[in-house]
Amino acid sequence: MTDQRELRTASVRLALQFAGIILALFVVLGGVVYVVVSTGQTEAAKRALADASQVDSVHDAPHDLLITVVLPQGRDVSPNMPDGLPDERALQEVAQNGGSITETVVAGGKSYLTQTDVRRGKVVQISYGLAEQQEEMGRLLTALIISGVIATVAAALVGLLLARRSMRPMADALALQRRFVADAGHELRTPLTLLSTRAQLLRRRLSRGGAAVADEDVRSGLDEIVDDSRALTEIVEDLLTAADPRQNAEPERVDIGELAAVVARSAEGRAHERGIALTTQAVPGAVVTGAPVSLRRMIVALVDNALDHAASHVQVDVSTEREEVVLTVADDGLGFGDALKDRAFDRFASARAADGAGARERHYGLGLALVAEVVDRHRGRVTAADREGGGAEVVVRLPKGAPARS
Repeated sequence: MTDQRELRTASVRLALQFAGIILALFVVLGGVVYVVVSTGQTEAAKRALADASQVDSVHDAPHDLLITVVLPQGRDVSPNMPDGLPDERALQEVAQNGGSITETVVAGGKSYLTQTDVRRGKVVQISYGLAEQQEEMGRLLTALIISGVIATVAAALVGLLLARRSMRPMADALALQRRFVADAGHELRTPLTLLSTRAQLLRRRLSRGGAAVADEDVRSGLDEIVDDSRALTEIVEDLLTAADPRQNAEPERVDIGELAAVVARSAEGRAHERGIALTTQAVPGAVVTGAPVSLRRMIVALVDNALDHAASHVQVDVSTEREEVVLTVADDGLGFGDALKDRAFDRFASARAADGAGARERHYGLGLALVAEVVDRHRGRVTAADREGGGAEVVVRLPKGAPARS
């Protein structure tokens, strides 16, 4: 139900955005049409006045023009002249100063384009009614508004249909991904819990003297099994949380130096098997705010990657710079090289062959991609580079006390 609700919400949002774009385009297009038609009507009115330039008698005027002729013995005015016409001010000004005056006059509640000038010694004022043009513009504006509303509603409906069709495969894919991770996590949780329980029971028996021989190596191994099983359980829980981005894990204060030391201790056995010296150095107070399990996975991935490529030494350093905690993991291996340096944090990017004579195990190239995702969730930065003199180093910078991004 939640997925369907989110799909509907996203589809409605996209449909509204599409409708908004169509409405904006329609407004621009309607504005252009309105301006073009209005300009054309104004030019038509001016042409009508220009065509009547030789008219100086009310008897010769077309039916759509109102004429006022000032004669020495009086005025000759067209019948049915509305209140407000003729324009006395314009008549007096032209009579005194000559010239020509063209203006829009409102008379009887209607607009008239009026031209006043001197023709053959007589002051003539011709008025052209704009009421019909204004009514036409009103009808055009009404048609544009109705068309815009219809177009917007139609665009919203079409956009909603297209958005649902286009987003459904993506939503199904995301749901399938969440189901897969959730199912995998659920299936792994039970055996991991049993492993942790049995290891703890065995350690308790040895602690009570229940075994005949329990030297320090066995006890240390059991402690490592308990720690590793607990770490695996935490990783599964973190994967289950990541499978559903709607879940928000509560951020905690995490000392990166202490966490790096714990990871290094867990990796000492693997480093010893490969003849690699693993050393750590950390300053106190290197604390960030985030998800402890995710940060541990990040450091584990960095250390594992360094152990995979180191020749004899891996160094883990934790320091602080201004408002950042800096984690540096360096090795003395062959380095990233030009082929991998620009895509070191891409998924399935690996300098190690998947198989071959020298391959110890198949490598999927996911470790540094995991690091990049965790760093991004904690609003940090990560870089990878080759070291001077050989080897590689990965530098992670996390803001002090910055909350993790869900």
